[in-house]
Amino acid sequence: MPYRYLEEIATADVAFAAWGETREELFAACADALENVMVADLDAIRRVEEMSVRLTHGELDLLLFTFLNELVFYKDARQLLLRVDSLTITGTPGELVLDARLAGERIDPDRHSLIVDVKAVTLHRFRVSETAQGWEAEVVLDI
Repeated sequence: MPYRYLEEIATADVAFAAWGETREELFAACADALENVMVADLDAIRRVEEMSVRLTHGELDLLLFTFLNELVFYKDARQLLLRVDSLTITGTPGELVLDARLAGERIDPDRHSLIVDVKAVTLHRFRVSETAQGWEAEVVLDI
């Protein structure tokens, strides 16, 4: 599991740290951490519906912020729980492009053990950094 929850960061919200050897692995780990806050068992999310998402931003951290909030949007607007099937980040700082293939299904309270509802990703303590081992992020979610 390339993420862990940070209980000492926020008392009314949920915080997590995630990591990956590549930017793509980091983004996928953050997406799993976000979904796992809402659903106890990620394996309960069947890959019934597929969709493509393309996002652009000049800064890597804000690209991640936008991507995670996009997942929250699909959960709220279409009742979809989505997992990352594939994800690529191309371009250079100032012109980054994220292309993701997502798959999942509509929320089914009988099959999905729901924990909390994430309202949004916040900018509080939000960070993405490159390390000797790859990439890491710290994220606080408003629940």
